[in-house]
Amino acid sequence: MFRHALSKKNRALLSELVRTDFKLRYQGSVLGYAWSLLRPLLIFVILYVVFVKFLKLGTGVPHYPIYLLLGIVIWNFFNEMTVMSLGSIVARGDLIRKIKIPRWIIVLSSSLSASINLLLNLVVVVIFMLINHVDLLHTTLWFPLILLEIYVFALGISLFLAAAYVKYRDVGYIWEVIMQAGFYLTPILYPLARITNHTFQKLIMVNPMAQAMQDARYSVVTHQSATVYGIFDGGWLKFTPFVLVGVVFLLGLAYFRKESKYFAENI
Repeated sequence: MFRHALSKKNRALLSELVRTDFKLRYQGSVLGYAWSLLRPLLIFVILYVVFVKFLKLGTGVPHYPIYLLLGIVIWNFFNEMTVMSLGSIVARGDLIRKIKIPRWIIVLSSSLSASINLLLNLVVVVIFMLINHVDLLHTTLWFPLILLEIYVFALGISLFLAAAYVKYRDVGYIWEVIMQAGFYLTPILYPLARITNHTFQKLIMVNPMAQAMQDARYSVVTHQSATVYGIFDGGWLKFTPFVLVGVVFLLGLAYFRKESKYFAENI
């Protein structure tokens, strides 16, 4: 499916699609690209005031504001990438009918556009880390690999959603509900240690997003962040989230490949 990925023509097309996606996102907005930075910051301020200042959820967690901000940035990336990709094939219907192009390039362009936003948001996280005097940990070297894991997981879901949405528009509403539930089931707002039931902790950490988020916090912010290795006491079950990432990506890819031949007639 990706055999033409390195061709000059496809690289040029991918680059143009990414630029177009990024420009159209804030077209007509007064602040424009600034919203890519302001949006997560505004969400962070609201959640910080409510859950930290009033509900005291971050008590005992070192550098909890950064802990919270990093979680919000990672979740926003996952949400943005999957939601943008979901309707990407339908939105490019005219292009698909007029030009013979690899369909996956459209989904990939949406994912790369979301990745640009992620990088901009991570710059803000680094600035806040410097302001809050967060120590540079040697485990930060693992952070790019954690982001890669999240990207592969989100890409597998994106491929599936994009293909399914062409035939079933209800997928958009279903995914919206799933994301709302996922936001609260993933330890974004609250430290995992707040959950006293060890079995429930394990169920939460089976979710690759929960595992990746906790690992990211451990590697960058504080070693007091619970990780999948600690929750599963170093057993073989600690590999479950990583296996799920691979399975989700392969299934999403297979389904997209199967349905892509019918996109032009179903859009």
